[in-house]
Amino acid sequence: MASWDEMRNKFIDYISDPVVWTGLLIGLIKILFIYIAGKVVMKVANKALEHMLSAKLKSPVKFDARRTQTIGRLLGNITTYVVNFIVILMILNQFGIRLEPLLAGAGVVGLAIGFGAQSLVKDVITGFFIIFEDQFAVGDIVQIGAYKGTVEEIGLRVTKITSWTGEVHFIPNGTITQVTNFSLHNSIAVVDIAIAYASDMDKALEVLKQTVLKNYESNVNMVSEPQVLGIQTLTASEITLRTTVECKPNMQALVARELYAELKKAFDAASIANIAGKSV
Repeated sequence: MASWDEMRNKFIDYISDPVVWTGLLIGLIKILFIYIAGKVVMKVANKALEHMLSAKLKSPVKFDARRTQTIGRLLGNITTYVVNFIVILMILNQFGIRLEPLLAGAGVVGLAIGFGAQSLVKDVITGFFIIFEDQFAVGDIVQIGAYKGTVEEIGLRVTKITSWTGEVHFIPNGTITQVTNFSLHNSIAVVDIAIAYASDMDKALEVLKQTVLKNYESNVNMVSEPQVLGIQTLTASEITLRTTVECKPNMQALVARELYAELKKAFDAASIANIAGKSV
């Protein structure tokens, strides 16, 4: 067994050896070079993605800007993860850590985690296809199962939506089997208004037409001129008149409420007995 003095002398000889310091300096320079190279690769890749996305958006062939930007961010994140993983492996190699056993062990651990977290894998795969297929985007109003609200965040694992009453719902992507998106196309407001059976029908139709056309001129949520369809139903006590109007996505309820208010005022001014209003 070596004495304390011998161990101390060996340590002093080791740290005073120029070869040791030269090797350490070279190793630090290599690590710094690997780190800088990784940063440069990520920056170049992100710039290339931005250039590709801007070229697509300016192309004569029209691309969905929302989908293009979403996929661009996803590819940027994947590039960052891959480059960082490679940089870490290369730095570990500079410390003399053999990568073959490490990668083999990571594969075994990953396989075990995959068997134990199948729901997580399902969430990630479903989330990827939601983003890739542009089923919905942040800001869209959607119905997922029993939950309806505005999409606040789309992740690879969960989707977060906020209902109109303020509740925030976190929905695992793997459980999403059917989605209704209310923000992709224009909506239709259908307004039914009932008048007394004895009312002047022609006068009521004329007031209805003039009122909805006047409202169309000032209502930014209407995208086309309202259509007065005429009599919808007849009963023993009332006549139901129907009008429809094309609105911006998910604006049909607001437009219907505004039309009901204006029609009530117009019918009162024209002395037309309004029995009830109905919206579908």
